[in-house]
Amino acid sequence: MKSFKSNAWLLPQPVLIIGTYDSEGKPNAMNAAWGGQWDMHEIIISLSSHQTTDNLDKNPEFTVTFATARTMVAADYVGIVSGRTTPEKMAKTGWTIEKAPNVNAPVFKDFPMTLECRVKREIDKSATGCYLIAEIVNILCDEAYLAADGNPDVEKMGIITYDPVHHTYIELGKTVGNAFSDGKQLKTE
Repeated sequence: MKSFKSNAWLLPQPVLIIGTYDSEGKPNAMNAAWGGQWDMHEIIISLSSHQTTDNLDKNPEFTVTFATARTMVAADYVGIVSGRTTPEKMAKTGWTIEKAPNVNAPVFKDFPMTLECRVKREIDKSATGCYLIAEIVNILCDEAYLAADGNPDVEKMGIITYDPVHHTYIELGKTVGNAFSDGKQLKTE
């Protein structure tokens, strides 16, 4: 096996789009990869200092959506352009934006599924950023992305993951097994 120095290579890494409003109600989005499930109804996101963190200091509500192959170019764009210096940032994405029904944050309707969130606490907050723990208040899913059972169909969504090794995006593929079930084949009674 080849050995590598320590890197941020936990795989897969989500491509999260964080939506916030500024103090004047103007929507903003940023791309974040370092996030995940914290608890049953909470998420954690590592954020450096951005327009998004400025916005969250004034309004602790936001949305999180998952970038897809279809939204990849604009999702990457909101990660490389700052809302602090590019006032027309959101217009360039071409996204349809509306207010979330349960939190004071924007929903980007071009994405299949959105988490409506509220900040519960910040850990290790400094001038360079923080770890944000947020409650998932509600989940919205475009009906075109529902499975026959009425729940979100992740396979239909075309969600992408960030490859931190090669700095590329990879589309997630097909279902290959059943969690909490397939392993029973090895279970002895």
